[in-house]
Amino acid sequence: MRPRIKVLTLAVNDLERSLAFYRDGLGLPTKGIIGEEFEDGAVVFFHMGGDLILALYPAPSLSKDAKISVTQARLGAVSIGHIVRSKEEVDTIMSQAVDAGAIVTDPASDRFWGGYSGYFHDPDGHLWEIAWNPQWTVED
Repeated sequence: MRPRIKVLTLAVNDLERSLAFYRDGLGLPTKGIIGEEFEDGAVVFFHMGGDLILALYPAPSLSKDAKISVTQARLGAVSIGHIVRSKEEVDTIMSQAVDAGAIVTDPASDRFWGGYSGYFHDPDGHLWEIAWNPQWTVED
């Protein structure tokens, strides 16, 4: 398999609430909820840059599509890393997330690996790390 991840889909309990968190709270651009004309088709897409798309899909719809049982176990199973240009940007995004309703699990701080990061989970328990790594560059 050639490495090519294009879409990261998060199962959410309340699509409207999650849309508000990511669009209004974190400022991610989107066209909003699409696909409502299809049974189990409502979804939200955010174009994250570098061809990556973050999708929000109701948990029952995602489970039905994948033919698995609906699960509520989300926190800690996966961490989504968002890399930024500076320590200040980490702090800004962490504050935005809190204002939007995120729960900080580990405040931003200097890390043993030489960078600076903090963790929060969104309203559905998805764990995010906002990080600055002095070894990596971030494109516009």
